Amino acid sequence: MAAVAPERSSTGPAPSPRERKGGPSVRAIARRLHVDRRYMPVIGTFVVLALILAIGGVRYDNFLSVQVLANLFINNSFLIVLAVGMTFVILTGGIDLSVGAVLALSAVSAAYLLDVGVPAAVVLPAVVLIGSIIGFLIGVMVHVFDVQPFIATLAGMFFARGLCFVIAPESIPITDETFVAIAGWDTWVGGQWRMTTSVVVSLVVVAVAFYLLHYTQFGRTVYAIGGGEQSAQLMGLPVARTKVLVYVVSGTCAGLGGLLFAMYSRSGYSLTGVAMELDAIAAVVIGGTLLTGGTGFVLGSVLGVLVLGLIQTIITFEGTLSSWWTKIVIGVLLLVFVVLQRVLTLRRT
Repeated sequence: MAAVAPERSSTGPAPSPRERKGGPSVRAIARRLHVDRRYMPVIGTFVVLALILAIGGVRYDNFLSVQVLANLFINNSFLIVLAVGMTFVILTGGIDLSVGAVLALSAVSAAYLLDVGVPAAVVLPAVVLIGSIIGFLIGVMVHVFDVQPFIATLAGMFFARGLCFVIAPESIPITDETFVAIAGWDTWVGGQWRMTTSVVVSLVVVAVAFYLLHYTQFGRTVYAIGGGEQSAQLMGLPVARTKVLVYVVSGTCAGLGGLLFAMYSRSGYSLTGVAMELDAIAAVVIGGTLLTGGTGFVLGSVLGVLVLGLIQTIITFEGTLSSWWTKIVIGVLLLVFVVLQRVLTLRRT
């Protein structure tokens, strides 16, 4: 009588002796430890952040104190808001070079309007609306007139910066009591962590952006456009509306960032925010968002801002180094993360 062959599952290879004994196989362990490549740049950013904290904690006294970490958020709250808006644009494969100038225009406009006696209740939403309008005009140029984002936002940058000098050739101090009271508000969390108005606003912006990107059709369309605009159109997604809206979001964040910067500096100055758009782009890229679009996370951009802030903090603690070393280190990090993005893109292809 012929021997009957043992049955095997059609869904995969037979279990190994180790698996039959109840122990995990090497393949099972590998599957458990597998990390989606989309998260690799963000994990890299987190590792860099942890290394900087570790180095600073070992080298300098009080570097890891609650006060230093709280000041990291206070001093970079406006940049966090800028980076959030920039994340939306870069996720679609675009770029926005106007945010630094729009931030300056918002701050200058706030200082000027308050100086001539306009109530703070009117000034606060008005200066944010300025950024939204400029973002809308840029979005229309990009989508309706098919202007390259680089050129459209460059035009927006020159336009906003020129208006700054028309409105305020010199610095305007802000002395309005209501505005100063709002800017000076703070509270203490746990008796040690200081929270200011700017920090609270920036965290709310991050939370709203996270929700929009991951839990709404708008966010899914943003990712789809970055993955392939033609494919998004074939899927019936509202590509036209979304492409305009991402620049509105970026402009609104720039206007809000200018308001936060005015609270931080208590003044409006035409040269505020020069090259700040480059800092925002660097933070987004270091935070793991692909310049080609389609992949990235707003929380990664926040980590990118914290990395930039920690580099500046270390330079300050060192005391003997020129502030230009901040730019050098940021340039090296940016190059490393761009190369990492390129490697991951090629592997995915």
